[in-house]
Amino acid sequence: MSRIGNNPITLPSGVDIAVSGSAVTVKGPKGELNIDLPEGITARQEGEDLVVERPDDEQESKALHGLARSLVHNMVTGVSEGFRKDLEIVGVGYRAAAKGKDALELQLGFSHSVNYKAPPGIEFDVPEQTKISISGIDKQVVGQVAAEIRAFKKPEPYKGKGIRYAGEHVIRKAGKQAK
Repeated sequence: MSRIGNNPITLPSGVDIAVSGSAVTVKGPKGELNIDLPEGITARQEGEDLVVERPDDEQESKALHGLARSLVHNMVTGVSEGFRKDLEIVGVGYRAAAKGKDALELQLGFSHSVNYKAPPGIEFDVPEQTKISISGIDKQVVGQVAAEIRAFKKPEPYKGKGIRYAGEHVIRKAGKQAK
């Protein structure tokens, strides 16, 4: 029995949901998202709640039940509140600059600057030269963009320089020691 899949999804005010077959479309104040549910998984609306169900207790449908419910819940949260990831840049001379709402220019110690253009639906905010905020309605895309930007210069273990998630703890190594 799926503990996650059996929980109903409460729809906040201002969020409309349309279910037709295996397609679920969620509209809210921030935008619209849609998904095709896995085979055998269905969704139905009961008043202010949305219930995701599976037909039987087969192992394959059990595994997809909780996943489908989580994906739909993330869509509802995304169109009503949105998602955000924050990155920090650590290092002398390392900095970021916003080029509009959907592009970044990063100085990361390379001989050239790194330019990054966001996919549709993603916005950047650079409150300081060493902080980047990524926001959007699709949780998977926000996380993927944050991971791609972090991959330009991952935090190194000796001095801790690089791009890290806000609040991420970087395990430091001791350097060479003189005898």
